Amino acid sequence: KLLKIAAPPAEPHSVSFGCWVCYEDEDGKSLLLSPAEAGDEPCLLAASLPGLMVVMGTDRYRAGCLALKVLSADCFILDDGFQHQRLDRDLDILLLDGTVPFKNGWTLPAGFLREPPSAVSRADLVILTRCSAADSLADFLPLQMPVCRSSHTLTGYTTLSGGEVRPFTELAGKRIVAFCGIADPASFFDGVEACGVSLVATLALPDHCGYGAREMEALGRLKQQYRADCLITTAKDAVKLVPYAGIIGDCFVAQLELTLNDPEPLTAALNQLV
Repeated sequence: KLLKIAAPPAEPHSVSFGCWVCYEDEDGKSLLLSPAEAGDEPCLLAASLPGLMVVMGTDRYRAGCLALKVLSADCFILDDGFQHQRLDRDLDILLLDGTVPFKNGWTLPAGFLREPPSAVSRADLVILTRCSAADSLADFLPLQMPVCRSSHTLTGYTTLSGGEVRPFTELAGKRIVAFCGIADPASFFDGVEACGVSLVATLALPDHCGYGAREMEALGRLKQQYRADCLITTAKDAVKLVPYAGIIGDCFVAQLELTLNDPEPLTAALNQLV
């Protein structure tokens, strides 16, 4: 989404934490490693954004240097890097959950925060997620800094192999089992049901779940127990399920779209850089 907002064309690269890999081939389309080798999120990024080179490294500085030297990168997006102070940056964008920006206000292990709320002052821009268009910024952050609101919407579904996004109304009357391995499975299940999909059962797996025979058996038992017609999951899970396409049966992928309700502050910040 950030790349689409930036007005001038650039050759973008994403640097993530992980092992040394260059995640797309020279054609900008071919994936070099499987999700089992490189992780689900880098794989999803590379598959969703053709032309984006995803570079991973336990040392992000060296990974960035590699992208600069070998891939001739023009700009970098550092994933999950707000606390990675070793690297200088031109723009610090901090995402906060708009429903509960600071959770209980405590840092780990007593709470959910990596840093105290005062660390927000280091950000150049804050993006509040899970906001409706009517949400007031003052309700969340009484800060004198640029703030954008964003919301996530399930727009439809595709087959496991991709293709055209179909409306959820086409699933009317079907008995469906929803499953996922993400940090907040309840939000996915609630979102699918809010789209009118009839869920007869759900299965919450660990975040970044690696799928194998045990998971396939569990899904098969659920389908049989609840006489389900098909399964539905997230795009993050789907990239790991391709090897099981012939085993899992009818499995659909809910498509999530991010909308920036007021993108002007972000557009202005990016345009200043490029």
